[in-house]
Amino acid sequence: MQTPFRKDKTVSGWWIKSEIQNRESETPDPQPGDHAIRSAITRVTRPVFLVNQEGHPAVAKRGTICISDPKSSESRIPKDAYELYAYAPPLHPEDLGDPTFKKRHNLRYAYIAGAMANGITSVKMVEKMGSAGMMGFFGAAGLSLDDVEGAISTLQERMKSLPFGFNLIHSPNDPELEAGVVDLYLERGIRLVSASAYMDMTLPLVYFRVRGIYRDEKGAVVCQNKIIAKVSRIEVARKFFSPPPEKLLTQLIEKNLITKEEALLADSIPMAEDLTAEADSGGHTDNRPAISLLPTIIALRNELTEKYKYERPPCVGLAGGISTPESAAGAFAMGAAYVLTGSVNQSCTEAGTSETVRQMLAQARQADVIMAPAADMFELGVKVQVLKRGTMFPLRAAKLYDLYCRYNSLADIPADQRAILERDFFRKNLEDEWHQTKNFFATQDPRQITRAEHDPKHKMALVFRSYLGQSSRWATQGEPSRKIDYQIWCGPALGAFNEWVKGSFLEKTENRKTVTVAMNLLLGAAVITRFNWLRSQGAVLSPDIGRFSPMELSELRSVMRDA
Repeated sequence: MQTPFRKDKTVSGWWIKSEIQNRESETPDPQPGDHAIRSAITRVTRPVFLVNQEGHPAVAKRGTICISDPKSSESRIPKDAYELYAYAPPLHPEDLGDPTFKKRHNLRYAYIAGAMANGITSVKMVEKMGSAGMMGFFGAAGLSLDDVEGAISTLQERMKSLPFGFNLIHSPNDPELEAGVVDLYLERGIRLVSASAYMDMTLPLVYFRVRGIYRDEKGAVVCQNKIIAKVSRIEVARKFFSPPPEKLLTQLIEKNLITKEEALLADSIPMAEDLTAEADSGGHTDNRPAISLLPTIIALRNELTEKYKYERPPCVGLAGGISTPESAAGAFAMGAAYVLTGSVNQSCTEAGTSETVRQMLAQARQADVIMAPAADMFELGVKVQVLKRGTMFPLRAAKLYDLYCRYNSLADIPADQRAILERDFFRKNLEDEWHQTKNFFATQDPRQITRAEHDPKHKMALVFRSYLGQSSRWATQGEPSRKIDYQIWCGPALGAFNEWVKGSFLEKTENRKTVTVAMNLLLGAAVITRFNWLRSQGAVLSPDIGRFSPMELSELRSVMRDA
């Protein structure tokens, strides 16, 4: 199939074959047809010269081009030259994103595997990402300090100087846990964290950022501890783009955790080294549309950078919905310094979850997700986005929150409703469930037990939260008797990914490797960007030319080495 050019297309220059091509007797004419054009666009290390061959587009190899002003009297085409209609320069996937961000974190690619709780973003996944020149954040949320410390030891031993980080999640119901995680990170030399689910700045978060800040011999402020915040609200982004709150700095000084000098230097840095605009994602999310969220947050960054005169302005990336070449290309086109993926990684082989969950995720469609009450912020009414296909968890979690809002204690719940809870939700009577919950908090946070004994509603909340908390572990462990109760964090991005890979080798979960998925998204983004460059110059091309299909990693690397 050949698509003719628009008849009113203005000539932008010409292409002429090089002398080397003449001597080597290469194919004398440009290559016509959709297949040739698609192949040329896919070879991202080579420029694309789109010329007019008898009224149809054709791809010219190498040669020399001249870009001219069509209104100039000197724009006449030389003999043996072809009219040049469009040109796309090389675009290697490593050229996508902000060079400042990549240099700042020692990355080859502007790509992050976001931290999924309970170790779903596993040690293995983080290791694979770092080895490939990308970034992975270990999913520390929901794990014990011992488990987190074990992951630190393993990654520090294996990664050496390769990039990696750890998650730091806001814990409003357990501030001491948040403080304990920060203390562990500082003690073990973890310098980069992904701060998620924060609604406001906290003392542990500010402590992590400011601890050890100093001025070097050149007078520049050096902040060793870096935070990449993940936010979906403008008001929260404003707090991360601003310097640490003076009130919290004062408290840290009073506790002898930082010096007055450190507090003074903190006034010249933003809370976040970089920030991810989190759109409609899995887990904690406000379901914001990426197309409006990212530009607004970039504008806010620019405003506050000017206000505070930052020497190192934060870079802004995008998460939520990044799962196809088109979405990745769109993110970079809107100015994202990097992209961050989550839902698609959970279906990969390195994810710290069960094979049953991977298979369930591989069947998901974009409408197969729903918001459900969050275990960690249950009383606040905070919700997370989860998979609804194949599980009753979303409905049951919503039922628990409804009962919590309507009644003041477990004793107030009507007998028929109580029977349903004991039979279907907890599979034991509520007194036994409370005893199990009490044993858990006896080792984790005994203050919760004391409070529950004086506040029946809080006791009810703890019991209900036990179901929500266990449901995610049942999923990661693949507990067969609890499949109907699996809590699987997932956004609509995974449905889009499944549609894109349908019929390809990536349709099967055993072939979904994190790096393979990431490289396909990045190469696909480069291909689509180049296709759009040609179209923006007025070339009318078949939409099929811009389609990118998944490639095996070996083939993908071959394309990127092509010269």
